[in-house]
Amino acid sequence: MTDGDSDSTQRIVKVSLDERTVVRRSAEVEHERAVAIFDLIEENQFVPAGSGEGPYSLHLGIEENRLVLDIRSEVDEPLGKVMLALGPFRRVVKDYFTVCESYYAAIRTSSPSQIEAIDMGRRSLHNEGAQLLRDRLKGKIEVDSNTARRLFTLICVLHIRG
Repeated sequence: MTDGDSDSTQRIVKVSLDERTVVRRSAEVEHERAVAIFDLIEENQFVPAGSGEGPYSLHLGIEENRLVLDIRSEVDEPLGKVMLALGPFRRVVKDYFTVCESYYAAIRTSSPSQIEAIDMGRRSLHNEGAQLLRDRLKGKIEVDSNTARRLFTLICVLHIRG
């Protein structure tokens, strides 16, 4: 699959997050979560190895220090789970959170050029996290760049603890 391919059945049509560990999130984080889910549903490429035809429902969660991608059919029949160790994501998620905090603070007090510089760093870390996710999913689930970026946003949301 390349970033330009489109197969209307090889896509996610529903996304949910494991809300058992959710704490109260800031307005900025809630906005990022909502936008990521909306954009993901609108446009994505998601091809799980051996799961047959989609479209798919995806539930994301964290169990025993692993990211769980619970893949289901559109009518919620289980198709399989992909589990990834969270260790490889720790540094990029931590750095991404740090830069995001700086970005949200800068929006209120900094010059446009300072905000732009911080945003470039934020986007760079986001791309790094998305590429790491694509690499870790290789052979399990094929996703395009934009799908990986949106899924990385949701992984970050799952990392937020009280």
